[in-house]
Amino acid sequence: MSGTDVRDAITRAHREEWARVVAALTRRFGDLDIAEEAAAEAFSAAVERWPADGVPPNPGAWLTMTANRKAIDRVRRESRRGGKHEEARMLYDDAPPEPLGVIDDERLRLIFTCCHPALATEARVALTLRMVAGLTVAEIARAFLVQESAMGRRITRAKTKIKVARIPYRVPSGQDLPARVSGVLAVLYLVFNEGYLATGPGTDPVRHDLTTEAIRLTRMIRALMPADGEVAGLLALMLLTEARREARVSGGGELVALSEQDRGAWDAALITEGHRLVRERLAAAATGAVPGRYQILAAINAVHTSARDVRDTDWSQIVALYDRLVRLDPSPIVALNRAIAVAELDGPQVALAAVDRLGDRLAGYHAYHVTRADLLRRLGHGLRSRAAYDRAVELAGNTAEIAYLTRRRDQLGRPPSGGGR
Repeated sequence: MSGTDVRDAITRAHREEWARVVAALTRRFGDLDIAEEAAAEAFSAAVERWPADGVPPNPGAWLTMTANRKAIDRVRRESRRGGKHEEARMLYDDAPPEPLGVIDDERLRLIFTCCHPALATEARVALTLRMVAGLTVAEIARAFLVQESAMGRRITRAKTKIKVARIPYRVPSGQDLPARVSGVLAVLYLVFNEGYLATGPGTDPVRHDLTTEAIRLTRMIRALMPADGEVAGLLALMLLTEARREARVSGGGELVALSEQDRGAWDAALITEGHRLVRERLAAAATGAVPGRYQILAAINAVHTSARDVRDTDWSQIVALYDRLVRLDPSPIVALNRAIAVAELDGPQVALAAVDRLGDRLAGYHAYHVTRADLLRRLGHGLRSRAAYDRAVELAGNTAEIAYLTRRRDQLGRPPSGGGR
């Protein structure tokens, strides 16, 4: 096997086995620090030994066994120094394990532990990316535009909180599962959105590493919980958004609006998969299942990606879906997105009135000013549109979006010296 093949095998093993190894060690030793360090040492050992010894027939088993040895060595060292007595005792605890709950998978235990509601949201995201996805602290810090040392402290505090608060390493009971699953999905959706809404000077318009990882983790949850409608809905939403990735930014590095995208550049395989998941949820709704937020958002994206041309978009269906979503999530951002659809159905004047009612709550949200600028432009209010574009540029998060908004603003022409609309 060539050196390239071995490197590929190690990369694949890290992607596929990291969460399993960390979860197995956490279950055995009851300590996320031990699990993380031992797993990292096992993969380092693979980097050193596999090129010479060859890739083992069962990489996951090799990594788990190696990590277990590393963990035992650490516990014994620290036990001799007077610490980690509890972990050392756990090594030889022959008591039967407690029931896993409704779903029998160690990785799911790990995800629910990392996404426990006792942790702050940013801590849940960081811990999930480190312990479940296997991203390095440096990678996570770069993704969220913070210093590596600060991100390291954030992860350390989260692990300490789990230990001190005795947060259990288990899947919630059937009674608690729906609420806890929603928390896990919220973390994964936040990771995905961070990939598409990354902000900061010089920030890439799309963080492929984050969007890809969010999809991979959501696929994992989907495989572990195939009957959950919101899991399927979130996966469909991510796939249908990701399908448009290559068309979102022009060759010159400018953001491309949905209405202007080359639909031939969309990923047909991802769209097909996303539409299949949406149809499955529609069939479930026909039997009385009530769709949740992610399912409705996925259905909206399915309507968009079903149209061969923006002029073929079924805006009445999109507005109807937003009407359902507003009842579930009456947030100003949902109302803003509904108004954008209303503009296509009932005209920009009706939509502008709805948007202006959101001004007090969305004054600092750049998409609010982008929407106002576009509606005012369509209504012929050049000066007011330019002012809205100016504010949107100030609040925009990355160079691709700034370039797009600047071009749209400049297309209005220079303002007349004597005033105007």
